[in-house]
Amino acid sequence: MRRTPDAAVTSLPRAPRDEARERVRHYAITMGIRTVCFILVFTVQPMGWWTWVFAIAAAVLPYIAVVFANAGDDSVPTDVESPLIELEAPTAQQDESPRSPQVITVAETPARSAEPHS
Repeated sequence: MRRTPDAAVTSLPRAPRDEARERVRHYAITMGIRTVCFILVFTVQPMGWWTWVFAIAAAVLPYIAVVFANAGDDSVPTDVESPLIELEAPTAQQDESPRSPQVITVAETPARSAEPHS
């Protein structure tokens, strides 16, 4: 099940598994770009200023990939919503009298009867 930002129920951070998967994906993309730059250093002829750009990118991208892969979502502060915040009740119409809200009670254990089962 994929997590979408629009379907968030609470303000909890992403699951560690999803966060790690995203970091590995970014690392693989960055290292793939680095590999292409490394190959282009030796294959692009004639050598010019772009060869130096490819060489510098091939040398710097591993550092960038590792730094971004190690920086998790915990470095970004997230706002936490209070579970006690309540929605405002709709205003009552003039012709309707205010009603008390319906209360539903859920019992987690069945009620014991006074009579033993036979």
